[in-house]
Amino acid sequence: MCSSDLEPWLRIAGGVLELAAIATFVVSRVTLGRAFTPLPKPRDSGTLQTNGIYAHVRHPIYTAVVTAGAGLALLVSWIVLIPTVVLAVLFWLKSLREEAWLVIRYPGYDRYRQATRYRFIPGLF
Repeated sequence: MCSSDLEPWLRIAGGVLELAAIATFVVSRVTLGRAFTPLPKPRDSGTLQTNGIYAHVRHPIYTAVVTAGAGLALLVSWIVLIPTVVLAVLFWLKSLREEAWLVIRYPGYDRYRQATRYRFIPGLF
């Protein structure tokens, strides 16, 4: 099924998800600054970010990427959900490893994790 076969409201919802994903990614990336790394191990020169978007979720960049996949599925084809779900599982596993290293790297990470209960989506997960 191509995007022209989709209901108009699905294309609109997909576009909204894409815009939300881009905004979330940009804000998250800017907030992290030089601490950003695609690897789960934190940079030695990084600092723990607990403000802004990171006061609501611990891994907003992962949320942004998965949201972009969901939006793309609504814009293009439901088939895109398959790699999106795989990516979501990989991000969840990566976040487990990453948080183990963050606890070691930053003495205040446990307090932050308790204060910021949600890993990916505020109020849900």
